Amino acid sequence: MKLKTIYLSIVLLGTAALAETPSVKEQGISAIKQLGGALKSELKAKMKEDPTGVKAADFCAQSAEKITKEINSKLPENIRVRRTSLKTRNTANKPDTVDTRVMDVFAKELAAKQISPSTIKVVEADGATRVYKPLVTQKVCLKCHGSNISPEIARIIKEKYPDDQATGFKEGDLRGMIVAEVKK
Repeated sequence: MKLKTIYLSIVLLGTAALAETPSVKEQGISAIKQLGGALKSELKAKMKEDPTGVKAADFCAQSAEKITKEINSKLPENIRVRRTSLKTRNTANKPDTVDTRVMDVFAKELAAKQISPSTIKVVEADGATRVYKPLVTQKVCLKCHGSNISPEIARIIKEKYPDDQATGFKEGDLRGMIVAEVKK
């Protein structure tokens, strides 16, 4: 009887531990929220400080990659988060073939209104689970990513990103994705 009680306790404790362990998708979403939240709060502050978008453009050029590295340094070793796009500004954010395939499908589904701009995609690739969250172009994004960019912002972009492709977006377009990779 005592042995059964001990065994049952071990099984129940093990089950409780499993229930408390976040799923791979939840781990990915948490990493995405950390990066997205950090970047978004800084961008909002810069736009409030300077509605022309110049300070926001300069912030991205100076700090976005640094913040990404900081977030990754705080995550568990098996989780990495990054940004990517079909039309990159920073060549360090170029998509791989899996990213491209996911974004192509997402952009088509978004344009056809088959999915919500907040839809999360989960894909198994290269021994990892990738969690994708879309970055959908909002009106404020057009200051740096639209078709009618101020000369001062255009100068910053040209200086910091000579191979820039991330302009010409319209409100509601898929701007890119934040990707969390959770290795097994």
